[in-house]
Amino acid sequence: MRYSAIITAGGTSSRFGNTNKLLEKINGQEIIKYTVDAFVSVGFEEIVICANLAILNILQDIFANYGAVKIIEGGSTRQESVFKGLEVVDCDYVLIHDGARPMITSEIIKRTMDEVASKKAVSVMTKTVDTIKKVDTNGRIIETVDRTQLYNTQTPQAFEYNLIKSVHEQYKGQNFTDDAGMVEASGAEVYIVEGDYRNIKVTTKSDLALAQVYLAEKM
Repeated sequence: MRYSAIITAGGTSSRFGNTNKLLEKINGQEIIKYTVDAFVSVGFEEIVICANLAILNILQDIFANYGAVKIIEGGSTRQESVFKGLEVVDCDYVLIHDGARPMITSEIIKRTMDEVASKKAVSVMTKTVDTIKKVDTNGRIIETVDRTQLYNTQTPQAFEYNLIKSVHEQYKGQNFTDDAGMVEASGAEVYIVEGDYRNIKVTTKSDLALAQVYLAEKM
């Protein structure tokens, strides 16, 4: 079976600050490089980075010696970026991962690959541990939600290629925030892969400090 990876890197990092978070360095290495290296370590021979045009040339320099990496211009939304990646990859199964999740481990990637081969659509997730409140538009708590069946979504999400490509074609032009949600909307089943609470997405400066601690543990 052929597996490819699509790494989303098309965002503007508006909540992070004046710089693109993917280019921030932790222990001398860019966040995006930690992310890509995790997939390289598993043996992926095709990794497509869907990049913001503003950093495309920089990424080409960073990954100049990576034979498995292709860098393309992403779209104006995450959904559009992933679709552009799907048009490029050649595989049976595809793993889609946030470039800003550098703490992803080879173990989780391998587990995701194993699960998608039998289930066709999976998403890495962690069980919700916080108490969740439902609040109205006035800021009034109206319900305490039962968390026993609640999970937090992470990435990678993985799919049989023909399934996810057809779903993207079906919902082209819309703005889904994750690919599993698109597959769910189509009526197909999506299953969970147990994730890791350290597999956070770097969004703010405080996330960067936490990532530094977690990545130090991996080294």
